[in-house]
Amino acid sequence: MFSTTLTPVPLAPEISLHLADRRFGLFDLTGGEFHSDQPPPFWAFAWAGGQALARFLLDRPAEVAGRRVLDVATGSGVAAIAAAYAGAAAVACTDIDPEAVGAAHRNASANGFSLAVELDEPDLLLAGDVFYSPAVAPKMVAMFRTARQRGAGVLVGDPGRGFFPRHLFDLVAEYVVPVPPALEESETLTTGVWRMH
Repeated sequence: MFSTTLTPVPLAPEISLHLADRRFGLFDLTGGEFHSDQPPPFWAFAWAGGQALARFLLDRPAEVAGRRVLDVATGSGVAAIAAAYAGAAAVACTDIDPEAVGAAHRNASANGFSLAVELDEPDLLLAGDVFYSPAVAPKMVAMFRTARQRGAGVLVGDPGRGFFPRHLFDLVAEYVVPVPPALEESETLTTGVWRMH
């Protein structure tokens, strides 16, 4: 196991998260191995897409004020926490990794907020860095289309991941996001916040 430290989010320092040391990359924390039965600790990092969403919501609280918000593939929970901070009526998170959901709840608590365990029919879905593989991308698109069909909004933070379906979204904001070089092989990533048509 590895340790995390409560650290301000680089692009949204109003929020602090329990994060891995910036010197470590994702697979440094798993001994350099990937085991399909145990997801790597994505939740131990403030990914660029989540940071961009957080900054966007903190700067534009009207996007979430009074709304029921679901953070999909929450990771650390940074976007969920930003939604709570900005005045959402209720915020829940989901992730295929139960450790991530636990981390999001711990991080929310560290910032003085609590996340709902479940949320029926949210008004807005948030998702950061979800278009990273050809297997995951179509599942995300299907989920977001279903949400849009029933009237919910969808905001996605994406730093140019290879499977982002840009034609389905409009760019609403762009940020230069500080990221750990060990994670992204770069000091910053230009990251868009996108609204689904």
